[in-house]
Amino acid sequence: MVGYSHLTYPAIDVGKIIGYEMILICGVDEAGRGPLAGPVSAAAVILDPARPVAGLADSKRLSECQRERLAEIIRERALAWAVAHAEVEEIDRLNILQASLLAMRRAVLALSIQPHQVLVDGLHCPQTGIPSRAIVKGDSKVAAISAASILAKTARDALMQELHERYPHYGFDSHKGYPTAAHLLALREFGVSHVHRKSFRPVREILFPISQAGEG
Repeated sequence: MVGYSHLTYPAIDVGKIIGYEMILICGVDEAGRGPLAGPVSAAAVILDPARPVAGLADSKRLSECQRERLAEIIRERALAWAVAHAEVEEIDRLNILQASLLAMRRAVLALSIQPHQVLVDGLHCPQTGIPSRAIVKGDSKVAAISAASILAKTARDALMQELHERYPHYGFDSHKGYPTAAHLLALREFGVSHVHRKSFRPVREILFPISQAGEG
């Protein structure tokens, strides 16, 4: 077993050699379930045991600079990686859980190498046809999931920066679509954009305000 910062890095995380065959393990995580706008993103990563990545951790515990630095190293050293998304329309049609699983499924199936097992952060696994296991708080326990969380987060942040350039008055560059006070204020002032999730309550309440009592 190899230690990586405060993460465990068991053999199952990156691959186990049986005879002459390496069992490839893929880590999967998503980013962007909570925001009121933009896609939900997911990443799948198969780490290379011969090219370890030091400093991996849950992406939420890392600074933006640390995430960007690690994302570049992960993309360079991983045996395979992929990022995928589920768009706002899919989130509104399916619900955020199913859209997250869809993004995860797309990421796994986009890998250039098919893994033998998929380890997923959380409680649910996407349907990929590959043996899978969900691990609660996996992004802080398993290095491959941590790597996936970093790629998913940095990819989604880049998309939200692009949306900020199209819709600068919402401040997507700072809050990334999350329901901050500034974002809610901008929603009330400028209304709902095409990239807002209309199935989410704060957005829905602006689209369909409840009539005040006593009004005809």
